[in-house]
Amino acid sequence: MAELNRLPVADFKSTPKSPVVLVLDNVRSMHNVGAIFRTADAFALEKIWLCGITPRPPHREITKTALGSEESMAWEYAAETAAAVVALKQAGYQVVAVEQTTGSVALPQFRPATGRPLALVLGNEVFGVDDAVLELCDLAVEIPQFGTKHSLNVGVAAGVVLWDALVKLGVV
Repeated sequence: MAELNRLPVADFKSTPKSPVVLVLDNVRSMHNVGAIFRTADAFALEKIWLCGITPRPPHREITKTALGSEESMAWEYAAETAAAVVALKQAGYQVVAVEQTTGSVALPQFRPATGRPLALVLGNEVFGVDDAVLELCDLAVEIPQFGTKHSLNVGVAAGVVLWDALVKLGVV
């Protein structure tokens, strides 16, 4: 680990963060939540909002995939995803749903708003982002797919969209 030059948790918490937050809208799997914590830590995101039925740390099933990142990442709980989205919009965030909709933008064409922090909303493994939450979002992006399935695991989708957004924001 020393060769990887990883920061201790206390140092990580005080380092500058990428101007991105994740909003988990009723994500039900603790393993997915843990994987998303780990990805958020890897990209030094500001925060994760855990909403609705989304499981919250501490829990050993989250830790199993988070590998301790639930200790390093800032997170907050909101009973209603819509309330978290409204608060983020009021704070100046561009709020983008990661969802297949009739009006969604293909990820390669997506351009994050200049000079604004970004909030990415990820939905339930079966039902996706709730329709009422979609209406509050500034737009929706979808990951182009070419196989027989029409969706990705939410943790995988988070990683794909985050990497793309951080490259476009000039963070990586």
